[in-house]
Formats: sequence, structure tokens, C-alpha cells
Amino acid sequence: MRPARLARRLVLSLAALTLGVGVTAGSAHAAAPAPVPGADFSACPALSELPEGADPGDWRCEAMTAVGHLTLGRIDQSLDKGMAITFAEGTVDGKFRQVFGAMTAAPVRVRGTLLEITPRYAGYFDFQSNDRRRGELNLKFGISGPAVPSGCSIGTDEDPVRLVLKETAASTVVSQDPLVVAFGVADNRFTAPRTSGCGRLGPVLDSVLRMPSPAGANSLELDARVGLRGYGEAGTAASSPSGLISGISR
Repeated sequence: MRPARLARRLVLSLAALTLGVGVTAGSAHAAAPAPVPGADFSACPALSELPEGADPGDWRCEAMTAVGHLTLGRIDQSLDKGMAITFAEGTVDGKFRQVFGAMTAAPVRVRGTLLEITPRYAGYFDFQSNDRRRGELNLKFGISGPAVPSGCSIGTDEDPVRLVLKETAASTVVSQDPLVVAFGVADNRFTAPRTSGCGRLGPVLDSVLRMPSPAGANSLELDARVGLRGYGEAGTAASSPSGLISGISR
């Protein structure tokens, strides 16, 4: 395709993807609803997926659901449909270990555009809490919309959006059977890379979404609930080292 024709096509794509942007730019944060109740353990890692030598009595599954608010470049959206992360944690030979289960999240419309983004797991997590953070999580954000190719995203497994989550609300027990704990976490210091896998629409999407986005321009705030179930006895939270919900008596 000739450069002039390609340029006109990209300009048209930019216009199509930003319908209504003047109406919604600068909108205020919407209040996040209460966390999704209950606990779904269907995505827990199977016993066969735990590390060799793992004693089921020393392992538990944690099923987290969360809602909140995401600011990422020009994206400023409530995550009101929620996201869910499931993982297992325990010890092998006295050493803390974790096994990822699954992550699901609903697509979120980017205000003022025809685009949707979907948070996805990007290959790394560490939910063992310490005095510096509540946990770490790598994400990528799939992008969908008119003419946007499959695989287009903000962040990849190799170049993810790296979150270091800090506590914003202390853990409280909201249910005993199963044990469900509520808390708040956030990160407002992460960076976001340029789009990847978007073909010729990459420069257009970078312009529309204001990517890359530096530290200080982004934030993720989550109100979360985590259900716990031990592998040693169904429905009972097993004892475990301090993980994502450290500080709660079991």
C-alpha cells in the first residue's frame, strides 16, 4: 500500500476508534461497587498440579474476586464486572510455594471509543505478603474493536504491566464457611508499554490510548474477597504460611 493511502487509512481508523471522545474525556471516577460475594473453587489447581512432595494437608486454594477502578493512559474505567484469580499455596520441605490456577475478567469499554480492553494474566504472580507489599501480579490488557487484530494488547508475557500491590484496607473476615476474607489493594506507580501485536493499527492505538504511559499516570484499585479451602479436607482452610491474606487467624 502506498504511504499516502496508508496514512489516510490510519487517520480514518483513528477517527472511527475515537467516536465521542470529546464528550467523555476527563470524566470523574465512578464509585466501585462492593466486591463480588462468595467463593468459586472450580478453577483451583488439581492435586496433580501441586509441586512434587506437596502434602495436601499443608496446601490450600485461594479464590479471589475483585472489583475496582483502572487508570491506564487515557483509560479511566470502573472494573464493575469484576475479575477473578485462583491459585494454590503451601509448603514443600518447609519452603513456601505457589501454583497459579486461572484468571478471568470481563471486557471493559474504553469511554469515548469503540474499543474494549480485557485484563489477562501475563505469566507471573507472587502473593506472599511482606512488609513492603501485599503481592505482585503481571498483567496484559487485550484490545478488541473495529479492525483490531487478534492478539493485540497493552503488555505481553515478555513485557507486561507489572503490579506491586499495597494494602489500602486491612483484612476482615466476612464468612467462616467457607472462610472468606475481604481487603483492599492498589498500585499507582506502574508503567505501561506501547501496544503489541496490533499490526498497522499499533500507532493509531498508541495515540488513542496514550501509550506508553509513565509511572504516575496509571493506577489500579481493587476491593477484593478471597475464599480459602484446604486440599486436606474439602471446605476447610488448611494452615499455611503468610500469603495474600496474611494476618488473619485461621
